[in-house]
Amino acid sequence: RVTSIADRLNVEFALIHKERKKANEVDRMVLVGDVKDRVAILVDDMADTCGTICHAADKLISAGATKVYAILTHGIFSGPAISRINNAQFEAVVVTNTIPQEEKMKHCPKIQFIDISMILAEAIRRTHNGESVSYLFSHVPL
Repeated sequence: RVTSIADRLNVEFALIHKERKKANEVDRMVLVGDVKDRVAILVDDMADTCGTICHAADKLISAGATKVYAILTHGIFSGPAISRINNAQFEAVVVTNTIPQEEKMKHCPKIQFIDISMILAEAIRRTHNGESVSYLFSHVPL
């Protein structure tokens, strides 16, 4: 995923390799690549308690990143998540609106959302009509 996104944006990339001892518990994180004097964007499918992304943000700042953003598909934000984001080094945490975020945004000004209703509607329409859904990977409806 990282190389695909970096290629489309025509930028270099680094990645954080995380090792888990058991589910929902990161044992170790290793930064692979150079982020010194760069803006870092963390991309993940979801964030629940936000321990992993906040730890990753700290690692990026320690490695010299000038700013850190997170882009997540699903912002679950349970338990200590909001407090962790508020105390983390993020410029912004951007999530889709697959889960309502209005209440969370009242307590955390770093959270922003992207409305994906149009792309979901188009995916449903295409599926219903037997059209290509993969077309949407390179042609996002506005």
